[in-house]
Amino acid sequence: MKNLFASLMLLLATAPVYAQAQGGGAHISAILMFVAFVMVTLGITWWAARRTRTARDFYAAGGGITGFQNGLAIAGDYMSAASFLGIAGLVYLSGFDGLIYAIGFLVGWPIVLLLIAEPLRNLGKYTFADVASFRLQQRPIRILAASGSLVTVTFYLIAQMVGAGKLIEVLFGLPYEFAVVIVGVLMTLYVTFGGMLATTWVQLIKAVLLLSGASLMAFLVLYHFNFSFENMFSSAVDVHARGIDIMAPGTLVSDPISAISLGLALMFGTAGLPHILMRFFTVRDAVQARRSVFYATGFIGYFYILTFIIGFGAIVLLLNNPGYFDGSGSLIGGGNMAAIHLSHALGGDILLGFISAVAFATILAVVSGLTLAGSSAISHDLYATLFLKGKHDEKKEIRASRIATICLGILAVMLGIVFENQNVAFMVGLAFCVAASANFPILLLSMYWKKLTTRGAVMGGSAGLITAVLLVVIGPTVWVDTFGFAEAIFPYKYPAIFSISIAFIGIWLFSVLDKSPAAKREQEAFDAQLVRSQTGVGADSASEH
Repeated sequence: MKNLFASLMLLLATAPVYAQAQGGGAHISAILMFVAFVMVTLGITWWAARRTRTARDFYAAGGGITGFQNGLAIAGDYMSAASFLGIAGLVYLSGFDGLIYAIGFLVGWPIVLLLIAEPLRNLGKYTFADVASFRLQQRPIRILAASGSLVTVTFYLIAQMVGAGKLIEVLFGLPYEFAVVIVGVLMTLYVTFGGMLATTWVQLIKAVLLLSGASLMAFLVLYHFNFSFENMFSSAVDVHARGIDIMAPGTLVSDPISAISLGLALMFGTAGLPHILMRFFTVRDAVQARRSVFYATGFIGYFYILTFIIGFGAIVLLLNNPGYFDGSGSLIGGGNMAAIHLSHALGGDILLGFISAVAFATILAVVSGLTLAGSSAISHDLYATLFLKGKHDEKKEIRASRIATICLGILAVMLGIVFENQNVAFMVGLAFCVAASANFPILLLSMYWKKLTTRGAVMGGSAGLITAVLLVVIGPTVWVDTFGFAEAIFPYKYPAIFSISIAFIGIWLFSVLDKSPAAKREQEAFDAQLVRSQTGVGADSASEH
């Protein structure tokens, strides 16, 4: 393993020379900073690998992460490139409406803080399936939970891989396929060797870099306007083609059903993302879990305020400079590159290099967290249940998780190449929609509703999962934009309001109709579970039931 890491370090050291030899528009400062980040994180992975011996080390970093560290790592996990580049780009294109997405991504965190964090830590061990199956039948619930997790992780991974490939292609001048392979190899190394400990520190470093870079950009934007928001907004209205309309909502989401549905997906999807839920098992107890959410909410809220300032700064500073537009009058690289171009407008090649490296680090950290969540669903929830039949064999489980990580890495690279030219924006929406429709209802009701039964959870959760995927496929984003049909079968882009409702109604209906002896035992076990979830008594052995 030592020789492998040494070889990679040597290979990375030659990357700037290789990129320059390709002559493809590579920004040497960006490459140097990117290489420095990768070398540091590989060093951390080597350090973490020597400390990762048990399943608890691999899945939960030994439970030794503090609330502050975990809050910062959660923020690093949650603040994806789609958030940084995408929301800044939406504000640049549409003004005030970009704030809707920023608020939507943020409002789910109070739900996590008040309803999820503490009982999740007290009842679970490595995955949210531990909690959902606590008093229900292990096999069907774990299969369903793992299916929901893997669908969510897969669509989220595709979006991140394509984004990473395109970003590297534009910035570093490297071929798209080569860029996707680099991301796949690095994320596989982080997770396979370093497990949750390495993934956590990658996310910590990335969060600090991202918050520092975004803060610097926002400071420079406000400095340009003498720290006057009024001057910034009025200047943006003067130069934007939509004029005063950029200060009003209604461009991105035009009807009430779409607005409500998008809000529900972003809000409840946050509380159902498997790679976020998994982070609550890395801290010592429920108190640290609550602190994690408190710190994470603060960091994430601060970050989205910065993206709003960056977006309006881009309107003024880019629209006044024709050097950032191509021959057709479009922003080079598209609207998602607004933040990248703004960094060059504010600080030249040095700041461009730093922000580009930060954007790439952002993608690496997120895909590492997603890969770990996916491999845990396979090894802990599926392999241990189906093949080991619930028998505890830690070595076999860790080996299965590492094999699953390698397979997910290969799959992510293949899907990233296959979907290169597809519109992947819907995949992020689908990931949130699936998480909100399948994972969240089962997780919430398993903790707070006494009458929940295995039959209700399986039937309702499956209905939510299938409905979410089906309605997105036959909706405008896939049916029209991707498949090329003239008209969508389902008229709305965001189906969460329907799929979430179907999930909750299905869970309620099949639970109250279930009069079996097993259902009676599961309902009688609720009181003991509630005491444990609220007090933490027996939390360390919660999943070994």
